[in-house]
Amino acid sequence: MKIQLSNSEVKELIKSLETNYLLKEVINKKDIVIKEENLLKVNNKVLFFFYKEDKVEKLTPTLKLVLELGERIKGTTIKTIIVDKGAVKFVVNGADIMRPGITKIDEGIQKGEIVVILEETHKKPISICVSEASSEELKAMTHGKALKNIHFVGDSVWKSS
Repeated sequence: MKIQLSNSEVKELIKSLETNYLLKEVINKKDIVIKEENLLKVNNKVLFFFYKEDKVEKLTPTLKLVLELGERIKGTTIKTIIVDKGAVKFVVNGADIMRPGITKIDEGIQKGEIVVILEETHKKPISICVSEASSEELKAMTHGKALKNIHFVGDSVWKSS
C-alpha cells in the first residue's frame, strides 16, 4: 500500500532525521515522500526502510543513501564497523557479522544501534546492521555474533531502489 506523506509529515520526518542521525538536506519540504510497505521513497528513490524491533519501527538509511552521502556520513551519528576481506562474501549474502571478521570499531556504538558495515579494502558500505553490543563490549569479544545484518548489497531493499 502506497501512502504519500503530507507536508506536515514531511516536516516531522526532516526533524526526525536531523535529531536521530544529524542528517541534513537529504529531504526537503518540496520532495514527494511515499511510504510503501517498509520502504520510504523520496522522489521515487528508496532512501530509507523501516526496521521493526520489539514492535517499534526504526527509520533506517539504505546502503544506496549511505553511498550517496559519501564523506558526508562523517558528519552524522551513523557509526561504522570495518570487516576483513574474508567476511565480505558472507555479509553480502545476508550473514550476521561475527566478531573475528571485524577489524575496526567506531567509538560510542550502543547496543541496538544501527551501524554501517564497510569492507576493508575500499571502505565501501556493504551492509546495515543492528549492534548486539556496545563498542567496548565488541572490542572485548573474541568470538560470537557481534551484529545482526538487516540490509545488504543485493537484498530486496537494495533491488527496490
